Amino acid sequence: MGLSMQSGGSARAGRARLAARCRTVTEAPAFSLVVFAAILVNAALLGVETYSGLAAEYQQGLQLAERACLGVFTVEMLLRLGAHADRPGQFLRDPWNLFDLAVLASAFLPLVRENTTVLRLLRLARVLRTARFLPQLRVLLVAVGRSLPGTVSFLFVGALVLYVYAMVGWVGFADSDPGHYGSIGRALLTLFLLMTLDGLGEAVHAGLEISRLSILFYASYVLLASFVLVNVLIGVVLNSLDEARALEAEEAAGREAGRRDAPRAGQQGGPAGAEELRERIAAVRLALAELEAGLEAGSGSGAGPGAGPASGPDGASGRPVGAGASAAMTAASVDTVA
Repeated sequence: MGLSMQSGGSARAGRARLAARCRTVTEAPAFSLVVFAAILVNAALLGVETYSGLAAEYQQGLQLAERACLGVFTVEMLLRLGAHADRPGQFLRDPWNLFDLAVLASAFLPLVRENTTVLRLLRLARVLRTARFLPQLRVLLVAVGRSLPGTVSFLFVGALVLYVYAMVGWVGFADSDPGHYGSIGRALLTLFLLMTLDGLGEAVHAGLEISRLSILFYASYVLLASFVLVNVLIGVVLNSLDEARALEAEEAAGREAGRRDAPRAGQQGGPAGAEELRERIAAVRLALAELEAGLEAGSGSGAGPGAGPASGPDGASGRPVGAGASAAMTAASVDTVA
């Protein structure tokens, strides 16, 4: 039992040392610069391969460069996995880690490596990993993701407004302007283009030739679709951007607090150290119990015929005062520490 506890504690201590060494490498600025440069080189290689002449002339060199980039990304992933050796669950909770792992692992799948188109798309996905090293770009991507629910609602409202005005335009202008309002599809396309204010003057003049009331139709549509709804969309995106900045600030503060507390936790033992300490205390208790049992057995065997007086120096048994008192005091100290 004691050996198993000690082996478990040594394994945890080994993982903690491995994680500390890997974190020292992954948190270094030079490490981020090397990985970022590899991502840019990978993107440049994709661009060079679009020129058939260059791709055919330097095919071997391009393949070696691509393999070198893949090697850099593999070493990077191994170091990041090693940095989370003592807490693997935290690695899996980070979406960027899962994205990097999926992109890298797919490059080693046989079916993917045989498909040139899919392989190039996956290599293109590596370019998105630059967001890991550019905080502002990461904030923008997070803001886009958090704005999707509000954007879906905006699209539903915009489609509803567009359909209502398209039906009104078909009723009012289908006979006079069939090229733009002859069907619901043409009306939707016309109004969608007018949402960008492109060709609005021509549409208004053509509508005034049909009816002067058409100015109310176009004015209300432009006010609602081009100004109100667009500003609502901008508000949704800005609100999501503020939330993403706050989230990024909280994560940065958490990482900084973790770096500050890491040395202190190492000095105090930390969770792994506390568990190891408890296991050692349990082993000491077991050893003390065995020692006391051995002393009692020795005193009992010494009390037979010709063994001398039953009472020893402590006046109660044949155990020496020093051994019994020392064992008792040590057990009390262990209980106090536990």
